[in-house]
Amino acid sequence: MLAGMSLGTELKRFSRGVMPRIALVTIILMPLLYGAMYLWAFWNPFGEVNKVPVALVNIDRGAMVQGKELNAGDQVSQALLDSGELDLHVVSPAEAAQGVSDGTYYFSLTLPENFSEAVASPTSDNPHKAQLQFTFNDVNNYLATIIGQNAAQQVLGQVGATIGAQSVETVLLGLTDAGAGLKQAADGAQELSAGMTTANDGAAQLASGSKTLADNMVTARDGAATLAGGTAQLSAGIDTATGGVLALTDGLGQLDVGAGQLGNGATELSGGVTQVVDTLNVLGDTQAQATQLVSQAVAALRLNPDPVSQQIANALVPAQDILRTQGFSESTMGQLAELKSGAQQLAYQLGDPSSTFRAGLSAAVGGGGELRSGLVQLRDGGQEVNAGAQTLSSGLVQLTDGSFELATGAAQLAEGTPKLQAGASELATKLGEGSGQVPSWTDEQRTAAAQTLSSPVELQETYKNRAATFGTGFAPFFLPLALFVGGIITWMLLKPLQNRPIANGLGALRVVLASYWPALLIGVCQVIVMYVVVHFGVGLHATHVAGTIGFLILITGTYMALIQAFNAIFGVSVGRVVTLAFLMLQLVSAGGIYPVETTAKPFQIIHPFDPMTYAVNGLRQLTVGGIDSRLWVSIAVLSGVLIASLTASSLAARRNRQWTMDRLHPPIEV
Repeated sequence: MLAGMSLGTELKRFSRGVMPRIALVTIILMPLLYGAMYLWAFWNPFGEVNKVPVALVNIDRGAMVQGKELNAGDQVSQALLDSGELDLHVVSPAEAAQGVSDGTYYFSLTLPENFSEAVASPTSDNPHKAQLQFTFNDVNNYLATIIGQNAAQQVLGQVGATIGAQSVETVLLGLTDAGAGLKQAADGAQELSAGMTTANDGAAQLASGSKTLADNMVTARDGAATLAGGTAQLSAGIDTATGGVLALTDGLGQLDVGAGQLGNGATELSGGVTQVVDTLNVLGDTQAQATQLVSQAVAALRLNPDPVSQQIANALVPAQDILRTQGFSESTMGQLAELKSGAQQLAYQLGDPSSTFRAGLSAAVGGGGELRSGLVQLRDGGQEVNAGAQTLSSGLVQLTDGSFELATGAAQLAEGTPKLQAGASELATKLGEGSGQVPSWTDEQRTAAAQTLSSPVELQETYKNRAATFGTGFAPFFLPLALFVGGIITWMLLKPLQNRPIANGLGALRVVLASYWPALLIGVCQVIVMYVVVHFGVGLHATHVAGTIGFLILITGTYMALIQAFNAIFGVSVGRVVTLAFLMLQLVSAGGIYPVETTAKPFQIIHPFDPMTYAVNGLRQLTVGGIDSRLWVSIAVLSGVLIASLTASSLAARRNRQWTMDRLHPPIEV
């Protein structure tokens, strides 16, 4: 049972000699080589993006915004350089194009000529987004393009924040200027309001400018008051005078009843005359009204042709003359008494059936009706005149008061209107300026402006020699890897250097070629089978099919020669270990997956000396296009490695012409 746990002689043989011990240590360290070295090389490639060389082109010509110069391209360019997120190199457009084409730069970032103009466009009639132009070339490194796309999004976010603030600031600047204009307009409106207040106050003093009118209105008011007093007295006198006359006419109307009642009518007439006389005494200062009343009575009686009416008229004439000439003095009272006596005499004449008056009484009755109508009109007219005079007087009082207020306000209004005009003019001017500064957009322009402000920058990505798929992008790395593994397996089956040609004394080169040609033939078969499968089965469609196949044959030929040299120089056992270690170094330093700048520094140093670097570079150009000097350099380097490997194998073959104990009994056999 313990024998089953014994290490035996299998490991003990590695303790004899230096090479077995080295081989044992190498075997122990091999997982570390593949595990730790690979992790070390690609520990954090995306954290090393700032080491990826990128061309930065700034051809922005700037723009004028609100009278100020805007250089958004310079701002963004400097912000990107300060961020340190990419290894940016400021170059010209021609240098950038050449650098992206030949692999000096993995991709380029260009700020176009109209960058500032686009940033300022939200305030114009043509709002549009600013563009960040990225140019990628998958020939350089497919994953570098992926990294570049991710970086483009980050740059877009960074630039979008900067430019977004710039765009909003530009819009706000216009609105601020417009607001300043509107503020000035508001100040003008305030002055307009103050002017309007002054104008309103001035309206209260309008009458001061109409003082003459107000003075005349006072005179008119006083005259109207006097007129109203006179018309009132006149109306009262007319009412009193017409009362007796109306009674007279009523008495005349009753004369038709019978001759017996005519005397009574005469008596009533006498009483009416007496009442008239008494009324005239009462009127006093209303001489003119009484005169007019008597005149109208005389005129009315004159219109009746009957003798009685004429006699009455003749009886009233003396009273009329007295009123016109003498008035109501004591000297006339006697005459009035005579008038009264005459009226009594008249009553006698009327009461006596044999008098002349009774004969014409019937005719007088008809004229009495017309007299009554005239007296009624006289009374009503007097009342209307009195009412109109009272209304006129009251209206003139109010009109006079209003004229004073009008005159006072007119003066203040005259002072306020110039200020009102000046304020209105300034308001119109400032509002015009403010409205000119506020954008006037259509619905489409407003939508475009909103989209531009929400996302002011957009990416414009250009791809040169783009890989159609992820597999196409990584095929230049995996195909050489497959051929190298194929070479390892091939040399496991074939002897790197055949013993018989060496024993027969053939030349060293012939010995090497005798062993190399079979391996190369197998390698060519591997290339053909592999390409047919990946082309028709997987879908890899190389841009240059024949060139790709020929270059793959060159790669497999180089690897076959290189692995043969390792086996020839170090022996089969150690050579295989060295081959596996060399494979690991190629994987991490070739730049086939991540850009070599993102790997650890030692692998960046190894990169130019790694044969797989040139295998990857050449296949990239043949599979996706864009052939340049890198293809010819790759062909030259791989050809040089092929020749050097065959030469090294030839030197090892010459050394192997001598048989030693180590060759007869190698310390390590695989």
